[in-house]
Amino acid sequence: MPEPHQYCNNLNTYSRRQSIEVYIGDIPLGGDQPIRIQSMTTTNTLDTRATVEQSIRMIEAGSEYVRITAPSINESENLRSIKNELISRGYKVPIIADIHFTPNAAELAARIVEKVRINPGNYSDKKKFKNIEYTDASYEAEIERIRERFLPLVKICKENGTAMRIGTNHGSLSDRIMSRYGDTPLGMVESALEFLRICQDESYDRVVLSMKASNTRVMVQAYRLLVSKLEEAKMPAYPLHLGVTEAGEGEDGRIKSAVGIGALLEEGLGDTIRVSLTEEPEYEIPVARTLVDRYSEERTPLAKEAVSESTKNPFTYSKRETKEINNIGGTNVPRVISDLRFSPLHEVSQLKSLGHHYLPEPDKWVMTDLGAEYVLLGDQVFSFMLPNGLQAIVNLDIWQGLKDKRGYHPLFTTRNYAPLGQIHFVWVDVVKDHLPEDIGTNAVLIVHASGGYVLATLRNFILYLMKEKIRNPVIIHGEYGTIPGETMQLYAATDLGGLLIDGLGDGILISHTDLRLANSTAFGVLQAARTRMTKTEYISCPSCGRTLFDLQETTAMIRQRTDHLKGVKIGVMGCIVNGPGEMADADYGYVGSGKDKITLYKGQELVKRNIPSEGAVEELIELIKSHGDWLPMEEVN
Repeated sequence: MPEPHQYCNNLNTYSRRQSIEVYIGDIPLGGDQPIRIQSMTTTNTLDTRATVEQSIRMIEAGSEYVRITAPSINESENLRSIKNELISRGYKVPIIADIHFTPNAAELAARIVEKVRINPGNYSDKKKFKNIEYTDASYEAEIERIRERFLPLVKICKENGTAMRIGTNHGSLSDRIMSRYGDTPLGMVESALEFLRICQDESYDRVVLSMKASNTRVMVQAYRLLVSKLEEAKMPAYPLHLGVTEAGEGEDGRIKSAVGIGALLEEGLGDTIRVSLTEEPEYEIPVARTLVDRYSEERTPLAKEAVSESTKNPFTYSKRETKEINNIGGTNVPRVISDLRFSPLHEVSQLKSLGHHYLPEPDKWVMTDLGAEYVLLGDQVFSFMLPNGLQAIVNLDIWQGLKDKRGYHPLFTTRNYAPLGQIHFVWVDVVKDHLPEDIGTNAVLIVHASGGYVLATLRNFILYLMKEKIRNPVIIHGEYGTIPGETMQLYAATDLGGLLIDGLGDGILISHTDLRLANSTAFGVLQAARTRMTKTEYISCPSCGRTLFDLQETTAMIRQRTDHLKGVKIGVMGCIVNGPGEMADADYGYVGSGKDKITLYKGQELVKRNIPSEGAVEELIELIKSHGDWLPMEEVN
């Protein structure tokens, strides 16, 4: 039996972790307070008018805190003007100063605003990406150096009643942390704890913690581990700020944010959230609100006892071991199944929305990278031969009546189940049904949860399969009916993505009236959970006052030229603060290094410095080509 691991109140039903309450200005965070929503300005902090106007748009959209970058003394000083102007216009919103490299800017800002955010990875360290051997004595000497650098800020915050977020970012762990702990969730947690222990020594507890990463697996594991380590050390339950850093834009950015943030909210973790999109900051607020409001709605609790310990290690990734049936399970990537049961079957054009294109002139089918492998048809069958790469699942009586069964597989319920010697599917409502005792070795389970707690219910069932050593593959199903498309994406990313980041699920089925959107969402969730890469991934920061070029326009331009490079990860960062560290997972990096100047990276290695921005996208493409990762468009189409 695996060793249990505790990090939340209840894995069965939503039960929010009881954190201490931290006042940020007049708006408290944590404790019994609602989950707060915040965003960050993208304007130049020295431009008071633009920053105030953007802050007002954010506030009126629902942002309860406004974060503003303060990279130097000048920006920190101007926070006073921004704050006064907002107050004069009737907006007494708490302001958070975002600090990275500059302690003296933090110390000034702490006297002006309600909260400062520091990144322990670069507040006291200059990251050189070097592996340095530390003895215990030399390591302790480094901790003492940090204390001397950090202590003045702690004392100023304490004297002025200023709150602080100690915000670890996966990509900017110090060389010291990397040398001892590696690029791991444990390293992220220890990076924050070093600073937190100093706060505790000074009896300063107005602290909020975050463990942000662009990799959703790493992010979720780090937050869980942080909560566990705080409990283990008998430290206060400090409030948690949740976010997936550099999530990107559009559909991909929303899905990726929901996979990471939603999975943690489901487990009762999180007191404030920020959805980081490469868009105007006010567009982040409705996304965050949709995620948070789900936990203010009354949902039918699971009729099971509280379980606070997972039998599957929640701090590392491991895929559930399953046997391979057809092309599902085993070492296969998770498959995508599209639900056409309630859509009258038209001719071949209908499959276009599922990634299967019919070309009349050569009379052949073409399957895109976002082509579903299976369609769930229920009582229907196609009037034409299935295209290569697509298989169909039909109800048992329909399958039995087919003369030509090629490409068709039977679907059983738990009530009419009988083992077959060939691949077959079994529909299991894990709330209402019991798994048949004689489940066959060729059965793929489509598991569905009715009621409010899709993630928790399906997780319980899959953990039961693991306990009983039942190795049949599992297709995880989310049913979202006619709810608005963007809401469906956020819910599905939470419910199903939260399982996939823990290695639970051999396929994904999303039921929604918009077939195209359900299909693209399924692939988006798989990509965001890092279980199947079917398109280029863009790790792009949401922009802020440090950004040195038009981030939204540039990201769109890079996407237009490179979005056919399946599986390649490209980081687009507005400045060096969000440079090689923050895009830790990227294969290639495009980073602002000066006014209209770009620096290119291969991984974390600097390749070309200070390229004029007007030709930098072409230089990026040449860099990708030189490393063999480029494909001409004609080879993809």
